[in-house]
Amino acid sequence: MYRLLLSAVILVASVLGAGAAQTEVAGSTTLGVATLELRNVATGWSTKRQILGKPVFNEKSEVIGNVDDVIVAPDKALSYAIIATGGFLGVGKHDVAIPVSQFKQVDGKFVLPGATKDIIKAMPPFEYAH
Repeated sequence: MYRLLLSAVILVASVLGAGAAQTEVAGSTTLGVATLELRNVATGWSTKRQILGKPVFNEKSEVIGNVDDVIVAPDKALSYAIIATGGFLGVGKHDVAIPVSQFKQVDGKFVLPGATKDIIKAMPPFEYAH
């Protein structure tokens, strides 16, 4: 999963950075993606389609939560996946930050070895900075 998330977020991070551009705009500023790069973009991983909202399992194939977000660190390196567990319609929802390096991808599923819903619920909640 680390490689999957890393690939997806490198694209996001490059868009957030200043060096992701190819199309000329007034002066020397460039924006957008070159036609040759579009193939790489189109065949890459989509965080929205292939990561966000997907269930996270433990090694016993028990669902322990869902990927709610992916955090790009200020240095544009992928750092954490935000896992949401519990709650109904957002009430009682518990978000936690898990280092991406702790995930494994097994048979197309995101696996967090050693995790249980109780362990996740006991972790400090993740809250977005304002």
